[in-house]
Amino acid sequence: MDAGPWLAVPPRGYGGLETVVATLTTELRRRGHDVVLATVGDSEQDADGRVSAYPEGQFARLAAPYPEVVGTAHAHAQVVVEEIARHAAAGRPFDLVHTHLEVVGPAVLGALGDAAPPVLHTLHWDLHRNADFYAVFDGHGRVFFAGVSDSQIARGPARLRRQTLGSVPLSVPIPDGAPAAPEERTDSVLVLSRLCETKGIDVAVRACRAAGVPLVLAGPVGGQPDRAALEAALADPASPVRGYPDVRWFLEHVDPHLDGHAVRWIGSVAGSRKAELLRRSRAVLFPIRWEEPGGTAVCEALAAGTPVVAMARGCLPSLVQHEVTGFLAEDEAEFTAALGRLAELDPAACAAAARHRFSPGVMARGYERLYAELLTRTAGRARHAVADGAGPVPTARRELTERGPQRPLDGRESTR
Repeated sequence: MDAGPWLAVPPRGYGGLETVVATLTTELRRRGHDVVLATVGDSEQDADGRVSAYPEGQFARLAAPYPEVVGTAHAHAQVVVEEIARHAAAGRPFDLVHTHLEVVGPAVLGALGDAAPPVLHTLHWDLHRNADFYAVFDGHGRVFFAGVSDSQIARGPARLRRQTLGSVPLSVPIPDGAPAAPEERTDSVLVLSRLCETKGIDVAVRACRAAGVPLVLAGPVGGQPDRAALEAALADPASPVRGYPDVRWFLEHVDPHLDGHAVRWIGSVAGSRKAELLRRSRAVLFPIRWEEPGGTAVCEALAAGTPVVAMARGCLPSLVQHEVTGFLAEDEAEFTAALGRLAELDPAACAAAARHRFSPGVMARGYERLYAELLTRTAGRARHAVADGAGPVPTARRELTERGPQRPLDGRESTR
């Protein structure tokens, strides 16, 4: 299971992809699979093995100019390749690799050809990003894709769609106990995301001010986890953070409205603090300006029994049941009006929907079906490799393939 080099698994605050990897890894191991995790050194996720290229997450570097960051993902991918080779040389090849590393993951693993195990690559982003790559990439029957929503895949290039095995909606751990009742909640609503233009943070500020609803902003700015870190970076003449587009946008469009009362920025949150924020907020807001592909934070909010107010873009209409678990808006005026209707929504209905649709078991079963389909589709190539003298097909892989795509895998199969 390749989480990439950007954030720890599980993340300490922001990190939708890493939250998914942590949830999926835990559930797959609970269901009897061996999972070796490729991540960063300070990850705390339990796994059956772990490899890393960096002692800590490299997320803060992501907003740097391309020449300064281009090698980061490749250095991580090199460690993944070395681990694949080490296991193969020891006679314990991986049954498959599940990579979440954008572009570099499928490109590097695809270049290995039959030297790599079958590869499934989960797409976590709007496919307009790096569209040129996905429009021409050919996995040669060895590398396949999974989406996080049907709407995401529908917007992808034709070649990518032909190599996609299906979509598996995201999941999050489901909290124990009943959600907080309305009288237990604060007056505030919450934004839990990166604070940037595509997330529509300025829309949230304007809507909340117009509706007279206090707003709490929880998330990083330009990779900086909180106000102290941002100010330290801005005070350093040599810091590249000063030129980050997200930072410049935040300072112009959001920072002037922060007053510590009506609009507050509390930085990145994690653990019990994040859980308490989600549980006690009146709603979580998603005023997005982009085609959201997966919506991890939406699932987290509903799992906590907290309604969602969102723009009806990307996957949001597939996650939020309008007027039951939240409100879907077509524009800023509708978004603002929805903030006056929060009392109409039942926290128990939100929690029940999340338990049914977004629990870890639901996601794990979805991926088990895709893993079986992957092994079925790549079995022919493995048999050709045997004929060419590349060695026998590992017993575990052969047994998994013979089970077929519709039956969950069990036993102690290994997955990266």
